[in-house]
Amino acid sequence: MIRKNEIIRIYGRDFKENTIRILEEADLAGLIPSRDSRIGIKPNLVSASEASWGATTHPELVAGILEYLQARGFEKIVIAEGSWVGDRTSQAFEVCGYKELARKYGVTLIDAQKDQYREKNCAGMKLKVCACVDDIDFMINVPVLKGHCQTRITCALKNMKGLIPNSEKRHFHSMGLHKPIAHLSTEIRQDFILVDHICGDLDFEDGGNPVVRNCIMAARDPVLVDTMVCRMLHIDPEEVPYVTMSEALGSGSMDFDHALVRTLGREFEEDLPRERKIVHLQDAVEEVESCSACYGYLIPALQMLKEEGLLEKLPGKISIGQGWRGRTGSIGVGNCTAGFDFCIRGCPPLETQIYEELKSLILEQK
Repeated sequence: MIRKNEIIRIYGRDFKENTIRILEEADLAGLIPSRDSRIGIKPNLVSASEASWGATTHPELVAGILEYLQARGFEKIVIAEGSWVGDRTSQAFEVCGYKELARKYGVTLIDAQKDQYREKNCAGMKLKVCACVDDIDFMINVPVLKGHCQTRITCALKNMKGLIPNSEKRHFHSMGLHKPIAHLSTEIRQDFILVDHICGDLDFEDGGNPVVRNCIMAARDPVLVDTMVCRMLHIDPEEVPYVTMSEALGSGSMDFDHALVRTLGREFEEDLPRERKIVHLQDAVEEVESCSACYGYLIPALQMLKEEGLLEKLPGKISIGQGWRGRTGSIGVGNCTAGFDFCIRGCPPLETQIYEELKSLILEQK
């Protein structure tokens, strides 16, 4: 049985079979209290995009989990997720292949955006958590290893943000993300983690620049997982505050020096690139409490402008985020900057809209 300080990896392109193999090695069934346990699977379906785009959990991993569990007599299984603000989970279920998964394996899909919620005391911080969490006895988290435009990384800990209502997601951003993510980890327990490290985008949480690694990882400690992810992406874990905060709150351990990382089958050298596109684009933005979707659509739009040699021709910095509500300025993105001289409307505006309107603004300056 996989230990608390252990991370198991497997490489290869047969994602469903590799999932089953790594679950057998970890003895997932031995971790689940009983055959009557209600099991929840939490993928990352941030938006309606195919997994090859680098943002969402490959459905083959969840298919492997379902086949493994059902072959061992576990039948009370649900898949629960809530996409980010601005996208519909129902559409993500369809596009990402989860509606077909549910039909094939006879499991229920829970759209957390439509779920009721309950206010919970999360280690001294009151947060709204979707009611479905209370109905789950054993939580299997299936995050994608990705970069993030605001928190630098997103993997095990941040993926639980999909199980809070949209209103609370906006609230998280007004609180700066890190602290509420850490406190949420005390309420939503992760009993098992299967990391999709197949082709996550190391720059943008919404994908578009997939980095292929064809790797799946299994673990039990979300803090240890995110500590490893930081190291893989050449980031000091201390620079991702929700990781250190989660450890302080008792949600896991950052002691990677005493972790056991082992690989099934052929070993591959994990040499992920150090450069991040996001770093070179943030200088053009003045962000205050922006939601992930709004900021996440802005950054790829800026990348497109940069590739055309237009980014440096912007007539000023771009303001974005809830912190700009009721204020005035020059260039704003999103409805929160409605009082600005130039505002790209939307909650959120999509990247194509942002790109086209900023490009028109730049060209009009000539």
